[in-house]
Amino acid sequence: MNKRPNRQLYLHARPDGVPGSEHIHARSVPVRRPGAGQVLIENLYLSMDPAIRGWMSDQPSYFEPIRLGESIRGSTLGRVIESRHPDYRVGDHVVGIACNAWEDFTVQDGEKVYRIDPTEGFPLSHYMSIFSAVGLTPYFGLLEIGQPRPGETALISAAAGACGSIAGQIARLKGCRVVGIAGSDEKCRWIVEELGFDAAINYKTCGDLNKAIAAACPQGVDIYFDNVGGAILDAALLNLNMFARVVFCGAIAQYNTSDPVPGPFNYWQILAKRATVRGFLAIDFVDQFPEALEDIRGWLRNGELKFAEDIAEGLENTVAAFARLFTGENKGKLMVRLRDEGQPAPTLDELHLAQEGAPA
Repeated sequence: MNKRPNRQLYLHARPDGVPGSEHIHARSVPVRRPGAGQVLIENLYLSMDPAIRGWMSDQPSYFEPIRLGESIRGSTLGRVIESRHPDYRVGDHVVGIACNAWEDFTVQDGEKVYRIDPTEGFPLSHYMSIFSAVGLTPYFGLLEIGQPRPGETALISAAAGACGSIAGQIARLKGCRVVGIAGSDEKCRWIVEELGFDAAINYKTCGDLNKAIAAACPQGVDIYFDNVGGAILDAALLNLNMFARVVFCGAIAQYNTSDPVPGPFNYWQILAKRATVRGFLAIDFVDQFPEALEDIRGWLRNGELKFAEDIAEGLENTVAAFARLFTGENKGKLMVRLRDEGQPAPTLDELHLAQEGAPA
């Protein structure tokens, strides 16, 4: 019987632009066994996140760059198939945020992952999307930094994406008028007709984006939730109200450029409007995760919050799926499913295991 190895995707060369197969290579290696305090996880879902592109460069960030030859770091959802940690049993479903890898099997310290309960009536994939960083990031960005008040106007860039689509809906739940910026007419229709945004702007066809924002936000912008940076940020700055809040969530417009990125041309508007600009990560609010997840579950059960999952199939399609983040082809949370959760977990006898004492 052919035993299953651990298929991995690793960084072969640092990308200059959108990562492709020339930068990310595949290999098969033996499956490692967990040490004391560790678990062996069969990964079922990989999360496709724009931040991973930043970790592929050698520039300093909030995480260390991925080393050449190292497996691509990312968030995964999987099930425990061997445990040497007292808090985890075989069969437990666990999530690792930005600490696991693009591979079939991961050995991880028990303290770096957390258990989920897939018996709550939600699809398992939700725990890699709305109940993970994709839900928590817009929740804390909008509520803790944006601090929405009824009657204010919230402007959301990348509004059909995973974070933007949720941020806009939370702003609407808090009584704001919500305007989204997206890259196609179909996405604009979706966020208005399905998600309840008040208006949408197709930045690719609107012409002068500054004027388009002014027309869609006649009372000005009180909260700008920025997922993009670049020219869209510049146009938003021209439309800020006094004491506006700019929530800096991401800068996808500059992740794949090799040229120096100029600062915002309209930076002066931050001073003129006494605006607040703050960057953040969801992990800044880790102590508030339980309350946040309870709110999100309640909104879902009540039908007040909708979102889309865009799921590609198979590790062999991961590189192509990741590239879609930067071409605007995805709608909602992009993931890769490695194995259907309905399939039985492999036994250790079915795996090509590393020899005891083999290097990690």
